[in-house]
Amino acid sequence: MRIKIAPSILSADKSKLQEEVKEIEPYADLLHVDIMDGKFVPPTTFKAEEIKQVTSKLAKDVHLMVDYPIKDNYIEDYADAGAGIITIHEECKDNIEEAFRLIKSKGIKTAISINPPSKLDNIKPYLDQVDMVLIMSVNPGYAGQKFIPDVLEKVKELRKLKPNLDIEIDGGISKDTIKQAAEAGANIFVAGSAIFNQKDRKKAIQELKQAVNS
Repeated sequence: MRIKIAPSILSADKSKLQEEVKEIEPYADLLHVDIMDGKFVPPTTFKAEEIKQVTSKLAKDVHLMVDYPIKDNYIEDYADAGAGIITIHEECKDNIEEAFRLIKSKGIKTAISINPPSKLDNIKPYLDQVDMVLIMSVNPGYAGQKFIPDVLEKVKELRKLKPNLDIEIDGGISKDTIKQAAEAGANIFVAGSAIFNQKDRKKAIQELKQAVNS
């Protein structure tokens, strides 16, 4: 599986978001966009209009940490904002299959995510309907949290079940944790602080890729 780095703009300087995106664009593979509604997790993040204004050659990898992706119009709004992939949570309160149908009707790739306490069994019924699974390696809500290694068992099991599926991992990814996540079977790595908290973003991304292959 091809290794991909998806910088999370949650850790970028929001006062110059377009500039931050342009800086990492030549070296990254996806642009990870964390959306929080203040209910599913306490914080709120970007509005759809802000994301729509961000232009990039990278696909916008939109991660909806929201209770009602359909009812509260998040899928519609972020489809309009240029999402290339939309991830909903298994723990959300809308009908998951209905959400998938809506995402696919927009011509957008579909993904499902689970939080650290949730069992992989919860998403097994959906695995044939998605383009990607996102395994959370921190409890969602805040940037800069510590990696939870126990989730790697879910990654290993999922990789055995689906050898060709894109498996994304998000939370606490750094030069020190990315290799073990890759060895477990993840191939897409969301990194926020490990990239945007560094002065040299190109070097930070290159070091993450090198750590996978070391």
